[in-house]
Amino acid sequence: MNRSKTVKKPELLAPAGNLEKLKMAVIYGADAVYLGGEEYGLRAYADNFSAEELREGIAFAHSHGRRVYLTMNIIPHNADFEGMAEYIAMARDMGVDAVIFSDPGVFDLLREHAPDMELHLSTQANNTNWRSAAFWHRQGVKRIILARELSADEIKEIRKNVPEDLELEMFVHGAMCISYSGRCLLSNYMAGRDSNRGLCAHPCRWKYHLVEEKRPGQFFPVFENERGTYIFNSKDLCLIEHIPEILESGVSSLKIEGRMKSSYYVATVVKAYREALDAYVSDPDGYTFDRTWLEEISKASHREYTTGFFFSKPTGKDQVYGSSSYIREYDFVGLVTAYDERTGIATIEQRNRFAVGDELEVVPPKGPYHIHRVTGMRNADGESIEAAPHPQMTVFMYMDPPVVPYTILRRKSTGDV
Repeated sequence: MNRSKTVKKPELLAPAGNLEKLKMAVIYGADAVYLGGEEYGLRAYADNFSAEELREGIAFAHSHGRRVYLTMNIIPHNADFEGMAEYIAMARDMGVDAVIFSDPGVFDLLREHAPDMELHLSTQANNTNWRSAAFWHRQGVKRIILARELSADEIKEIRKNVPEDLELEMFVHGAMCISYSGRCLLSNYMAGRDSNRGLCAHPCRWKYHLVEEKRPGQFFPVFENERGTYIFNSKDLCLIEHIPEILESGVSSLKIEGRMKSSYYVATVVKAYREALDAYVSDPDGYTFDRTWLEEISKASHREYTTGFFFSKPTGKDQVYGSSSYIREYDFVGLVTAYDERTGIATIEQRNRFAVGDELEVVPPKGPYHIHRVTGMRNADGESIEAAPHPQMTVFMYMDPPVVPYTILRRKSTGDV
């Protein structure tokens, strides 16, 4: 008699660039979120979390049974250690579930001031082999965040050669660094902003020309087409079509990149991966990929997609040579904050202009979206209005079927930005 395959449910890990993004990630299905405080993380230009926001975010996540991981994965200089011990103690006392680090000096402080803290080794530590993973496990690290440059076969080999209780995490979606696991000096050299200390200027997305040594000042275009070429500009990673292969490789956490992305992006991508993962885990033998998951992800701002290094080393086909812009075919126009079941009136916080006559896609945290045609709305003073033009203005609108808080309203836009 054949036994059906059983699969251990993996963690879906989402970015939380600010408190709203944390809440959206949790509501739309993330098992855990990773975030940065105002220091020591690699996203200095994300909103990041003040101490009070961090406390509120942890409480919100824990109230929904989710986990919070704090990034402390900068490559620190001597001055960066000033105040770090106190920061670690604060995170410990607030109930952070794990800290993501990359530097042995930070590791040493974490062991000293938060000896019971769960530790995750950042991809910044270039985790590409099982001996390194096993070494860090012996030091007390609970999870290895694998380098993006690993193939499925390499991940399987790591899994086979490390202790069973060592967790492996991999990136499955989001922007790809052109430099090895993000260890990049290009931004520091060209803009004076150190990417390894959270200040990346993203020069890999810039347009470049060639200069010949004996002809300074003469810039020769490197033509890929009539618009020039962005020779370092990688496509975005997207592995939602390969959930079975990912889980068969032995990873236990699937990570979405994007602390700098919008709340809409976080919610949309998390929801699609949540549905795909749940479908596979519940019935691995009968699993088939639903194309609507990919369609939904593509309704968030993105570049063209690639599978990165997972199946083979990237080629020229994995780069975007003609433009550094994103594809954005939908606009996030509103977020439902409340709904009165008695009257059918939804309270909406406006995010982009919409008007009477618009057809909106209504995207709930669970289940498929539906279309709502705007037939009328009122402002906070109860006045009938034809459009909602002001950022974050409150709008009241009749909606049927009923909606729940955190439901997203989106509208097809005019094209790329």
